[in-house]
Amino acid sequence: MSEGLQVRNISKTFGITKALKDVSFDIQPGTVHALIGENGSGKSTLTNMLTGIYTMESGKFILDGKEIHPKNQVDANNQGISIIVQELGTLSGLTVAENIFLGHEEQFMHFKFYRDTRAMNAEANRLLRLYGFDRIKAEHLVDDYNFEDRKLIEIVKATYFKPRIVVIDETTTALSQEGREELYKHMARIRREGNMVIFISHDLSEVLDKSDNITVLRDGTYIDTVKAKDVNEDDLKKLMVGREMTGNYYRADYGEKVSEEVTLSVRHVSVPGIIHDVSFDLHRGEILGFGGLSESGMHEIGKAIFGASYDRTGEVELEDGTHINDIPTAISHSIAYTSKDRDNESVVMNQSIRDNIALPSLNKLTVGKTKFLSWARIKAFAARYAKEMSVKMQGTHQFVSELSGGNKQKVVLARWIGKGSDIVVLDSPTRGIDIKVKQDIYQLMDQMRKDGKSIIMISEELMELIGMCDRIIIMKDGALNGEVPRSKDLDENKLIQMMV
Repeated sequence: MSEGLQVRNISKTFGITKALKDVSFDIQPGTVHALIGENGSGKSTLTNMLTGIYTMESGKFILDGKEIHPKNQVDANNQGISIIVQELGTLSGLTVAENIFLGHEEQFMHFKFYRDTRAMNAEANRLLRLYGFDRIKAEHLVDDYNFEDRKLIEIVKATYFKPRIVVIDETTTALSQEGREELYKHMARIRREGNMVIFISHDLSEVLDKSDNITVLRDGTYIDTVKAKDVNEDDLKKLMVGREMTGNYYRADYGEKVSEEVTLSVRHVSVPGIIHDVSFDLHRGEILGFGGLSESGMHEIGKAIFGASYDRTGEVELEDGTHINDIPTAISHSIAYTSKDRDNESVVMNQSIRDNIALPSLNKLTVGKTKFLSWARIKAFAARYAKEMSVKMQGTHQFVSELSGGNKQKVVLARWIGKGSDIVVLDSPTRGIDIKVKQDIYQLMDQMRKDGKSIIMISEELMELIGMCDRIIIMKDGALNGEVPRSKDLDENKLIQMMV
């Protein structure tokens, strides 16, 4: 009988930070085993060691009675372990087929030096059809596909060879509901075949619905393993945070009148093949939500406002008459933007927290008439806003690439809060963020609204749109398809009807 995976006394240190401290638990064959905890709890650190991304420090992984020590991801694959990471796990410049078979090209090699590209493409296309992803073509560059389609390619890459363990690290946050349903099907198949899924998600309702067992980590330590059928969301929140959650999660106000002052006007904005003739106004002190299916065009709205859509037509105009047509103009006129693709578009991964926070504000961190940058002011500025956002770090000198997803997002927000931006465009601001940090972000948005800041919130999470926004605009097929005001009686069904 298969023994599953035994995690024994796993520890890991980064500098002075103990990311994992003597963690042990078991995963049974034929189960979906969730791994949850706040950002920085050690979830990804543990699975990154299991899948060969990080080197082992101390402890053991025992798979079906045999101790394993993956040296890298290819070695992990060869030992029956794969991972779908939170951010992009495909390589630009390679085709879809080359990404799917990366590290395993030997099956298409002849005489060790000739690769049969036609055979590789044919096999990749067969797999894509089998998975129901027919619109994705093996011979195309992955760069031709959007963020979500690249995650679907990763699903094929991580599961086609029927590994013993598949780690799914916050993948659902990057997928539309349709994409999530596809992933759930493959999770169910893996379980039926007697293999294991390690499922990392901050969506507790999803965790309870899709998992058999749930292990909770907190600050790098093991807290408990529970059966999903025996607990509810409040039980899990208490295990994760170590106390009862206090204060409001979403906004508690209803019926407040939004200012009539228009801070931003969008008129007849189009981006070829993506959005068509979009017009709306944003008011001072308003949180305006945009929802829709992944391909509705809503994510392009944020880029269009920030001047990042270079083939955009139409007008984006501030109340003083300034037209926003490029990113420097947007930043200099107090517009901030956070992208859904955080690692590639919102932070500079291989730069320090300090540099990332200070970057948009360098013009006010100079000294004297010479306008030379002041190193002391930069350090103090970054430290202040990192502390204000409670970034878990060794110090502002630490590289952003070493942070958890939630702490990366805190750095992004710290950057724009420090800049003092009056208009803030947030695309999927809580994607891959734990329950406590979500609450912190929601409370920050509420305070910014009260301070007269204007916020556009783009999200595929309908409950956060309902909970946080003064108005919600629904997009469909690149156009506006309805608008609803804030209301206690508003539910997801009304929004879904406008989306589909």
